[in-house]
Amino acid sequence: MGKGHKRQSITNKNVQKMKYSIITINFNNCDGLRKTIESVVNQTFQDFEYIIIDGGSTDGSVEVIKEYADKIDYWVSEPDNGVYSAMNKGIIKAKGEYINFLNSGDYFNNTNVLADIAPIITADIGVGYYYKGNNKNILFYPYEDATFFHLYRGTFNHQASFFKRTLFEKTLYRENLKIVSDWEFYLRKLIFENCSFQTLYVCVVNFDDTGISNTLLETNKQEREHILAELVPQRIRNDYDKLLNIDYELWDLLPQIPKNRRLQHILCIIIKISIFLGKILGIKK
Repeated sequence: MGKGHKRQSITNKNVQKMKYSIITINFNNCDGLRKTIESVVNQTFQDFEYIIIDGGSTDGSVEVIKEYADKIDYWVSEPDNGVYSAMNKGIIKAKGEYINFLNSGDYFNNTNVLADIAPIITADIGVGYYYKGNNKNILFYPYEDATFFHLYRGTFNHQASFFKRTLFEKTLYRENLKIVSDWEFYLRKLIFENCSFQTLYVCVVNFDDTGISNTLLETNKQEREHILAELVPQRIRNDYDKLLNIDYELWDLLPQIPKNRRLQHILCIIIKISIFLGKILGIKK
């Protein structure tokens, strides 16, 4: 890693225990980067360090970073080996109790996000609510618990997640993966290492849904299949594949309710219970 830039006025802050390390990675997205930086530095809760890892941008991003240099604890601009390489660089520099990854183009939902989370978060991994893109009509909720089935069919929103920094002391993100290394990290930590999980009843972020994880869908699928084959025996996956197919079939039966995903989940549960009760009554007959 090349020589980075530290904020001189916070030398003492760097050796003290902070609540958060906020890490932003960026490459040639100066407009999105400015929006992200402003959402961080304007937080009412200031017990955090701010780290920016830039991949050697040439679009004016470095100039944007320099504008806010007095509010950024550490930054570097140099070529890297992809998203997870940049995130790992930030992790290595982090000193906070919890790490949040707020990449360029993503921004905190309001100025009180960090203040609202600080007194309630206790788990190894906490995940809050989020908006997708600029659409504030649809509020997305995380799963209420971190089960293998939840992660088998989906993942958590990375930008709305807070990770205890100690989780990364022995395990960084896998840089050989282009898209799903964050999902693999959830799977490894929550399922195979049984780390604790917490739903944070706070709307954390408006995240940019134009990133590679939302566009390279085939690569996403291939990498997930590779990780599942590596970690989970096929005899176990067979049952989960059946459950997943049933879940998709039930979801297709539901009306589209764009303003309340939670209501969709409730209706899905009602349908499952109805089918279950129907089978029991059918047996009794």
